[in-house]
Amino acid sequence: MAEDKLSLLSRISAELGLRSIYNSSIDTKLLCLQRFVRLFAYGLSTLILVLYLSSLGISDAHIGLFMTMTLLGDVAISFVLTLFADGLGRRRILVLGALLMSASGVVFAVSGNYWVLVAASIIGVISPSGNEIGPFRAIEESTLAQLSHKDIRSDIFAWYTLIGTAGTAIGTIVCGWVVQRLKQIDGWTPIDAYRAMFMAYAALGIVKLILSLLLSSAVEPESKHPEPSSQPHTETTPLLQDQAPLGVEASKPAEPTTKPRKSVWPQISPSSRSILVKLCLLFAIDSLASGLVPASWITYFFNSKFGIAEGELGTLFFTTNIISSASSLVASSISKRIGNVKTMVFTHLPSSIFLALIPLPSNVVLAMTFLILRSCTSTMDVAPRQAFLAAAVLPSERTAVMGVVNVVKTLSQSAGPVITGALAGYNKFWVAFLVAGSMKASYDLGMLAMFLGFRSHEEREEVTREEANREGEEGGEREVIGREGQSAAVR
Repeated sequence: MAEDKLSLLSRISAELGLRSIYNSSIDTKLLCLQRFVRLFAYGLSTLILVLYLSSLGISDAHIGLFMTMTLLGDVAISFVLTLFADGLGRRRILVLGALLMSASGVVFAVSGNYWVLVAASIIGVISPSGNEIGPFRAIEESTLAQLSHKDIRSDIFAWYTLIGTAGTAIGTIVCGWVVQRLKQIDGWTPIDAYRAMFMAYAALGIVKLILSLLLSSAVEPESKHPEPSSQPHTETTPLLQDQAPLGVEASKPAEPTTKPRKSVWPQISPSSRSILVKLCLLFAIDSLASGLVPASWITYFFNSKFGIAEGELGTLFFTTNIISSASSLVASSISKRIGNVKTMVFTHLPSSIFLALIPLPSNVVLAMTFLILRSCTSTMDVAPRQAFLAAAVLPSERTAVMGVVNVVKTLSQSAGPVITGALAGYNKFWVAFLVAGSMKASYDLGMLAMFLGFRSHEEREEVTREEANREGEEGGEREVIGREGQSAAVR
C-alpha cells in the first residue's frame, strides 16, 4: 500500500514537473526567483499606474500615449541589450536591466511631471501591462533552454511561468490593500500612497540586481569549439599529434598568428529566419490585441465603470493570476501528450472568447466572472510557446531570436494603449475588448495553420540518428547473410 502511494506521488510529481524543477541547477532556480521578484514589482506598479497618472490630472488620451511611448522605449532598449547580450555577457545585461528598473521606480516616486515620467518609463523599466518588459525575458528563456534538457524543458518553462504569474498575483493584492490602508492614514493622499509603492518597486530592483550577481558563468552562452584541422594525413603524419614520425625531429606546434575575436553580432540561419518571420507575424497580431487591453487599463475599466476600490481590485487580480499560475502546470502535462502547438491553440482560444465578453454585462459580478474564466486558460499557452520557440531554432540563435520576437511583440503592443485611450475618451471602451478578443482568436487559428506538424531541429536530428542506426543494422545483416552465402558456396 505504501509503495502504491509512493508510486502515485512519483507520477504526480513527474506530471507536474516538480521533479524537474527540484533537480534543476542553482542557476535555473535563481533565474526563476529573479522572475518572481520582477513580476512581483510589476504587479505593484500595474495595479496603480493608470490610477496614479489619472490622480495627477492626466487625461485618458495622454495616459494611452504615455503607455505607448513606454512600450516604444522598451523596444529600443530591449532590442539593443538582447541583440548583444551573448556577446557582452548575459549577467552584465541582467545587472544593467535591474539598475534601470530601480532608477525608474525612484523617478516615479519623486516626480509628478508628465514628461519626466515619460522619460523615466522609456529609459528605465516600467511595465504598463503587468507582463514582461525590458531585456530580461529573452535572456532568461535562452539561458533556461541552454541549462535544461529538451525532455524536461517544458516543465522548467511551466514553472518559470507559474512562478512569475504568482509574483504578479501577490504583488497586485499586496499593493491594493497597502494603498487602501495608506489612504486611510491622516495626511496621506492617494498620490502619496501610490508613490510609496513606486519606492518599493525601486527596492525590488535592487533585490533583482543582487540575484543577478549570484549567477554563475554557466549562464553565459556556450563557446563554439574550433573545427578539427583539415590537414591531409600522409604516411609521415603521426597518429598522435604530439608524437613526431620516426626519423623526423619533433618540432613545436606553430602558434596562431592571430587570435580569433569574439563577435558580438548574432548569426541566424536561413531556416530559422523563415520560422522567425512567421512567428513575428503571428505574435504581432496577438500582442497588438494584448496592448488594447493591458492589465492597467482593465483595472481602470473596473474602477471607472463599477467603482471598485484598490483593495478589491487587488483581490480580483490576485485571484485571476493565481488561477493562471495553476493552469500553467496543467499546460505542461497536456503538451507532453498532444504537443506544444495544439496545446497553445486549444487552451488560448477559449480565453480569447471570454476577453471579448468582459465589457458587455452591466452587472459587475458577470463581468468579473468573464474575467476569471478568461484567466483559467489565458496563460496556458505561454510555457508551450516558450518551449516551442526554444526548440525551433539553433541553441546559438536563441537569445537573439527571442530578443527579436520580444521586440516585435512589444512594438506591436505599443500601438494598443493609445487606441484604447482614445476609445475611453469617447466612452467606447467596450470596442477595445471586442477587437482584442477577435484578434487573439485569429492568432490562435493562424498558429494552428502554420505550425501544425512542425518538427524542431532536435526532433529532426533524432529522426536522422534513428534512420542511420537502422541503415547500419540492415547493412550489418546484409553483410552477415553475404558471408554465410559465400561459406555455403565454398562448401
